[in-house]
Amino acid sequence: MRVERLGKDKIKIFLTLDDLSDRGIKKEDLWTDVPKVHDLFNEIMEEAYEELGFELSGPVAVEIFALPAQGMVVIVSKGKEQIWADEETDEDLFALEVTLEESDSIIFAFKDFEDLIEAAKRVNSYLMYGGELYFYKGHYILVFDQMDVLDKNVDDFIALLSEYGEVSPISKAVLEEYGKVVVKEDAVKILINHFS
Repeated sequence: MRVERLGKDKIKIFLTLDDLSDRGIKKEDLWTDVPKVHDLFNEIMEEAYEELGFELSGPVAVEIFALPAQGMVVIVSKGKEQIWADEETDEDLFALEVTLEESDSIIFAFKDFEDLIEAAKRVNSYLMYGGELYFYKGHYILVFDQMDVLDKNVDDFIALLSEYGEVSPISKAVLEEYGKVVVKEDAVKILINHFS
């Protein structure tokens, strides 16, 4: 489990499939097994408090992004929802609004262009189709469809990308609307041809 602060009132937690299986949770449980998910959320919040001093009170919005062959990203934001604004709330309690999304896309963000190029070189042999490249909020973001990875080597493919970048919870729809398209098709092969 990796926890990082995104702002004063927002954190991001990345849970690998191993983190989930260690807790006896499958990705499908997120949609069906409420007690297990509740226990997982409490554990996440304890770790966030220990590592970052992030404490819950009042309204909380939780976005859970299930990522193929990787695990999930949980974004927790506190104190932003207006639906509780007029209600009195106990300081020790928190209201919870959860959004669950599952994606067949593999999306990785790279802060450094050189890391992007190195990742492209390493994963090229795993691809039938080279994905798309966007620029969004200071990051280069590669987007792949799981079906583009040859011979179902998705785990190895993701492991290689993880050496150079990090899983991005940003959806392809957000990138298409707000990001800048750098290379729309076959991005990996184009990067290699121009920068190797």
